[in-house]
Amino acid sequence: MTTTRERPKVMTLTHAAAEKIRAIMAQKGDSVAGLRVGVKKGGCAGMEYTMNWAEGVDKFDEVVEQDGARVIIDPAAIMYLLGTEMDYKIDKLSSGFVFNNPNQQSACGCGESVNLVPAAAEKLSTLKG
Repeated sequence: MTTTRERPKVMTLTHAAAEKIRAIMAQKGDSVAGLRVGVKKGGCAGMEYTMNWAEGVDKFDEVVEQDGARVIIDPAAIMYLLGTEMDYKIDKLSSGFVFNNPNQQSACGCGESVNLVPAAAEKLSTLKG
């Protein structure tokens, strides 16, 4: 008998985030493979989250599939996003994706940029299985 252990995910999605991603992907049809998430240097706090619709999955991308939604994580962002929960919030004045990231130390006042530190290397080893 062979036992397989499910690998921990780099990122998890709330039901609201998965529902929104799934709805947008359905509108876009077969032209998108998923939502690509990454980080880049920028803003007053040092880094910004990036989100773009991906046409395909690259060799070293990490793919998170949950509740019919697909998020493709840029390999350069894995250490910064490890353990993150992605949510979708709607309030009176705005709506959008929110990252609940244990690697985030602070954010700028406007919320556009964040200060991220890489996750500890031992956390990455749980992904390698």
